[in-house]
Formats: sequence, C-alpha cells, structure tokens
Amino acid sequence: MQLSIDGFVAGPNGEMDWMSWNWDDGIKKYVTDLTNSMDCILLGGHMPGGFIPYWESVAANPDDPQFEFGKLMTDTAKVVFTKTIEKSEWNNTVLAKGDITEEVNNLKAKAGKDIITYGGANFASNLIKYNLIDEYHLFINPTIIGNGMTIFKDIEQKLNLKLVKAVPFECGIVVLCYEPAR
Repeated sequence: MQLSIDGFVAGPNGEMDWMSWNWDDGIKKYVTDLTNSMDCILLGGHMPGGFIPYWESVAANPDDPQFEFGKLMTDTAKVVFTKTIEKSEWNNTVLAKGDITEEVNNLKAKAGKDIITYGGANFASNLIKYNLIDEYHLFINPTIIGNGMTIFKDIEQKLNLKLVKAVPFECGIVVLCYEPAR
C-alpha cells in the first residue's frame, strides 16, 4: 500500500497525484519479487473497473515496458469483494459476496502461493480491522499531504506490529515491511 509520510493513501477526494512514480530499478524489482510470490489478488469492489482493464491493456501490448508485469497481473486469479456487483465482467476474476473474514480465511486455507491485496482504501481498512493481514508492505512516499483517506480509520483496538525489514530506494520511497506481533 502506498502511503504519504503522514499516513494517507489518498487525498480527501481520492487524489493520488502526490505518489512518487519515478521508481528506480530497485523498487521495481522489489514489487516484481513481491508479486511473483503470490497467485491470488484481492480487490475491493471499487477497484476492478480501473485496475483490471488497465493491466489488460498493458498485457495486450508487447511493446509496453510493463508488458511482463501486465501479463502476470492479468493471468493471476483475482477475487473481488463486493456487495453490489452481480456478475464478474473480467477474466480470471470471481466475486466474493459473503463475510469478509470467512471468505479471506477460506482463501488462505487453500494450497498455493501468497495472496496479495491491491486495494482500495476501504477494503484494506476492513482487512486490517478484522486482523486478516499477515504481512504489511507500506510504501512510504516522500510527501506530506496534510489530510485525506487512511487505511487505519476503523481500528477498534491496538494492533502491535513487528518490523521485518525497512528498505530505502533511490526514488525516495521507503518500504516498511511488518508482520503482526503475535
């Protein structure tokens, strides 16, 4: 999840123009390695309409510099958590309409690689609230935006985390990787 230094994932109206996209090769490798460790992508109900078509267009263009990553994103199974979408319009995508805790725990119980979440903010907030995240990768951007949307707004009790690693990159982003302290 990309965050500003002051802990926001978007501006008050969903603005994301503050994020650093001048990624260096090190951070690109970090994201590729992280993504290669998974075989399932979780998305909140507001994400697939932009996320999936974007990566499909990248994967359809072999000249796109992100082609290989786009193929990985489109070929990977996706689960969209929604109460409003009636039918999946996308390839390799199913809908999860039940209790979030039960649905995520059922996915975790299946054999396979890791599961990754690409958002959005409310969905990530619910995963955190119900303690469903086993590992956090927080991409701290070198920007302070003052106010906006946070993924930590619904926390009802303190959640202690253990730092696994902190990786600074030339582009100014620092990735903080945490696990829940058990």
